[in-house]
Amino acid sequence: MHLHALATAVPPTAFTQPECWEIAQRSDVRQRLKKRSMLILHTILRGNHGIATRHFAMPEIERVFDRSADQLNAAFRSEGPKLAGRALTTALAQAGLRADELDALLICTCTGYVCPGLSSYVSEQLGLRPNAFLQDLVGLGCGAAIPTLRAAQGVLAAQPNAIVACIAVEICSAAFYLDDDPGVIISACLFSDGAAATIWRSHPGAPGLRAFDFNTLHLPVDRDKLRFEQRDGKLRNLLDRAVPELAAGAVQQLWAERGAAPVSRVVVHPGGRDVIEAVTPVLAPHSLEASAKTLSAFGNMSSPSVLFALEETLKTARPGPDGDFWLVSFGAGFSAHSCRIGRSLPGQ
Repeated sequence: MHLHALATAVPPTAFTQPECWEIAQRSDVRQRLKKRSMLILHTILRGNHGIATRHFAMPEIERVFDRSADQLNAAFRSEGPKLAGRALTTALAQAGLRADELDALLICTCTGYVCPGLSSYVSEQLGLRPNAFLQDLVGLGCGAAIPTLRAAQGVLAAQPNAIVACIAVEICSAAFYLDDDPGVIISACLFSDGAAATIWRSHPGAPGLRAFDFNTLHLPVDRDKLRFEQRDGKLRNLLDRAVPELAAGAVQQLWAERGAAPVSRVVVHPGGRDVIEAVTPVLAPHSLEASAKTLSAFGNMSSPSVLFALEETLKTARPGPDGDFWLVSFGAGFSAHSCRIGRSLPGQ
């Protein structure tokens, strides 16, 4: 399948990590956390841990830990479609398309739950046809963008003339939770909000790129090391200290299965500084600079992040005769997913 547009969007409200620390200092977080937990917060938010800025869609982010489960999910229902719609509107403009020309819309998310899914809201917001195929992929975590593209490949295989849009959108601020568990605290220091939209067709588009050779890996034995659970109706992220090592091992296995065709660039989900450092030796000598830049500018946005990193990579390089791009994402499950991004060649 061939790429016709790639666009990203973040909320306008942004904070540096030191500003996030100041917000924590002014809130009642100091009263609810132990001294050791506050030290972890200070170390991450005031230190150099790979993130400079994060964007939040949650109104009055300083009150996020005081909101009820109902209030958090209401914010997700309100802000998720807005952010997804912004990304898709830009992608449609890039491709020279109207929303009512889309035949299918696939949206992945994990930071909130609504029924019907976000695709219903975005379809209404942008004016998709009533007979457009809508599909929501929920529960795939940070790795979801690549399996969503794989689902789009299936739609195009069944309907070669279709125009398919995919959106990865997360309102991570609607899933913030706080207690004295180190993984929970680290999560609150890493995650942020963002959306990435792509448009795909069976014939080449202006970007001259195609996606192919999808692969996936599931390790349910390690499921409890990275997943959401519910506490008092709220989403609470389980983040084990072994996650960087798990990510490196999963990426190594997929990398070994990539085939003989050359790879010129590697684009990795920027889950965090420690994750990037753990994965780097596995993929050497390929640089993960685009992933590190994405992490620094936006934090970990969960599923959209790998597409932000692809957008960053495409600013300076394109797949060519010297090799394809290799995309890899990972997250809850424990799972990892990969695909190639290569040139669109005549006859493909």
